[in-house]
Amino acid sequence: MAEAVNHPKHYNENPSGIECIEVVRHLNFNVGNAIKYCWRAGFKAKDPIEDLKKAIWYIEDEIGRLKTMNTKKYAARRRNKK
Repeated sequence: MAEAVNHPKHYNENPSGIECIEVVRHLNFNVGNAIKYCWRAGFKAKDPIEDLKKAIWYIEDEIGRLKTMNTKKYAARRRNKK
């Protein structure tokens, strides 16, 4: 059972042989999850398109987060110039 939780087969099915976590642990949540879904596309779920759609969802969420953050920074800069 522990194998299914800590090290499922699909974790190393990428041709690189590298576990995705070795890369994504250095990234933020959305970017890491997008890469994870691309990395494992078709290995965990039968339909790689579903995995890639999930990756797109995380990328779009990150774009929205950055736009909101940039809008707040811009507004703060404008307030400070007054």
